[in-house]
Amino acid sequence: MTAQVTSILALSTGATIAIAIGAFILLLIIWGFAVYNGLVRKRQSCKESWADIDTELKRRHDLIPNLVSTVKGYAAHESNTLEEITKLRDNAVKAQDQSASARSKIESQLGSSLGNLIARVEAYPDLKASNNFLELQKELSETETRIARSRRFYNSNVRSFHNGCQVVPASIIAGIGGFKEEEFDFFEVTDDSERKPVDVNFDSTSTS
Repeated sequence: MTAQVTSILALSTGATIAIAIGAFILLLIIWGFAVYNGLVRKRQSCKESWADIDTELKRRHDLIPNLVSTVKGYAAHESNTLEEITKLRDNAVKAQDQSASARSKIESQLGSSLGNLIARVEAYPDLKASNNFLELQKELSETETRIARSRRFYNSNVRSFHNGCQVVPASIIAGIGGFKEEEFDFFEVTDDSERKPVDVNFDSTSTS
């Protein structure tokens, strides 16, 4: 009788251990899928937020030729500045397939030059009164604001993705799933003057 009880207890203990191990493995699998799906969502968020930045940068590029043409008609003495902006704009367009970090350097230079140009416009009251320029300055200001907002959102998503790839034990799933930090670079401001959107709001009735 005692032997039978001992045998039953041994079987019961073995079954309990087996169930516990099975439950642990199941939970581990569920956790792994949850982490994997989370990384997939983070990766997609990075792609979508980068697309937003790219759209706004292209809009900025499209505005610049009209801006340069308008300014040139009123401020011929700014030819060097306008040539620099045109060259930087062309470089930015050519760099569209480069990494975010590489593009951020070029776009920062372009934004800085635009800021310098807008500051110089103060010396040309006729230009500031031009309806075409006023419309362009409004569009540029709105575009710069959206670029700054999109940049912050994108960098936040990249930071979240990088953390997901680094933190243990989630990093194990990231490695197995082929998720790498190098997939996404930060789009950083490299010029202090670019930390604020270009201020292009003028009172068209003001004089120099």
